[in-house]
Amino acid sequence: MKLVERPEPQPSTNDAVVQVYASGFVKTELAWSSTWTDRLDRDRTPSIPGHELAGVVTAFGYGATGLSVGQRVFGLTDWYRDGTLAEYAAVEARNLAPLPGDVDFTVGASLPISGLTAWQGLFEHGRLRAGQSVIAHGAAGAVGAMVTQLARLAGAHVIGTGRAADRQTALDFGANEFVDLDNEALEDVGRVDLIFDLIGGDIGQRSARLVRAGGTVVSIVGPVEARPADGVAVDFVVESDRAQLSEIVQRVRDGRLRTNIGTVAGLDDAFAAFNSTERRPGKTIIRVHP
Repeated sequence: MKLVERPEPQPSTNDAVVQVYASGFVKTELAWSSTWTDRLDRDRTPSIPGHELAGVVTAFGYGATGLSVGQRVFGLTDWYRDGTLAEYAAVEARNLAPLPGDVDFTVGASLPISGLTAWQGLFEHGRLRAGQSVIAHGAAGAVGAMVTQLARLAGAHVIGTGRAADRQTALDFGANEFVDLDNEALEDVGRVDLIFDLIGGDIGQRSARLVRAGGTVVSIVGPVEARPADGVAVDFVVESDRAQLSEIVQRVRDGRLRTNIGTVAGLDDAFAAFNSTERRPGKTIIRVHP
């Protein structure tokens, strides 16, 4: 990866061009085929990574509706298009939501993937209801912290998991209990209604045995290999949704929801942030515009 000059993007039909103030980044996206190819698996390098942004609308393509030039926005871009680690990005307008003036761009850029993943996994795929119990794997991470908080807000009992060093962070984000996966037995938590799996592998397989009859395993780490005997398993890819983004940011504004930001760096320092060997749970944010 390198920092280069590229032409300012032009909006296609239904697009908005956004001046990017902050970009969220998921390290694993450099291994996603969509980062380097188009939908027909054709090479599209050199490509710009990054799929979360917060910024200001500067232009529209034909047919774009629901926003205005100069409006503060945040959202999730298409996986197969040039992304948000740039001064400007072209995004389908429907994938953007208004960013209230009292929410910082850094916070706005940290919300789309983590917030939408948690929301869709819990409520669309997991059909969470008040009074149910949830295991939130990776509860100290960017997505896990959102899962924990949204589940608690919905009236669930949340059991967070992670490494020993993650315990206090998970509890601070609202977990009722915590399991240190390196030193404590996951099976001791008993049966639960919903498992939100951000880890997979052996942990995912062991988790499936803990689901109550009629319960659900929700995963974002690929096809669920071990399915609960008397429940269902769902793996999904997060999708942009303006209404859900608006619900999430409103909860941030009124203090019910906190985003989990781990590293903030400028665009010139982005490479060091991406390549850091230091373990920093939370979302990586690149401040593109001061």
